Amino acid sequence: MPFETISLAVSDRVATITVSRPDKLNALNDRVIAELGEAINDARANPDVGGVILTGAGRAFVAGADIAELEAHDGISAKQLAQRGQEVFRRFETSPKPTIAAVNGFALGGGCELAMCCHLRLASEFAKFGQPEVKLGLVPGYGGTQRLPRLVGKGRALQLLLTGEMIDAQEAYRIGLVNRVFPAAELIPAATAMLQTMMANGPLALAHCVEAVNSGYDLPLADALTLEATAFGLLAATEDKREGTRAFLEKRAATFTGR
Repeated sequence: MPFETISLAVSDRVATITVSRPDKLNALNDRVIAELGEAINDARANPDVGGVILTGAGRAFVAGADIAELEAHDGISAKQLAQRGQEVFRRFETSPKPTIAAVNGFALGGGCELAMCCHLRLASEFAKFGQPEVKLGLVPGYGGTQRLPRLVGKGRALQLLLTGEMIDAQEAYRIGLVNRVFPAAELIPAATAMLQTMMANGPLALAHCVEAVNSGYDLPLADALTLEATAFGLLAATEDKREGTRAFLEKRAATFTGR
């Protein structure tokens, strides 16, 4: 089925997912959420894809929820809406292939939450971030109350969540919400270059790094270290590890196969 609200393009092993409702500042509605889920599933399953860039068309990354659609929800349907979005966002977060949010403009509400579920966030100098749900009498529904404190700390997260204030890209970088800030024209090339650097490494190692960080983050340290040691042992038995160590000793670039 062709996409209506997003686009998916694959080039040089990079899948670029672009939210494309520029007339609505790429606001999230049920259709966008469903298509994001289909797109990340396609990227994860495609053997020709090594990593994902997520961005927005026009002057917004995603400027939040579609308020006209949101207004019609009651308590039960709103909870179901949140759970559907959370499940789709988790597919980006748990992807064994690296995911980078290239935040080109407004990333507010659900847009900020969508950026936070990616492994890294790169921002244009014109990007703006915020969780303004309290201004609507709501809380974030797609993981904002949980991911934001994990990224920037409890105090800074509560400031953003309770005031609903919007911050610029440099402040987002200062507090640790984004990894790097670039001039607008350099954002996608920079995201692509970073992804290419990651994809030159062993794909099994990348996948286990993501899993170890995600699964071990909230575990007691002893349990998390056991998780890490298990991943280390599993990878040591792979062809990729043998290729990587041989390539290092032979002073050449490794050719990984994911086996």
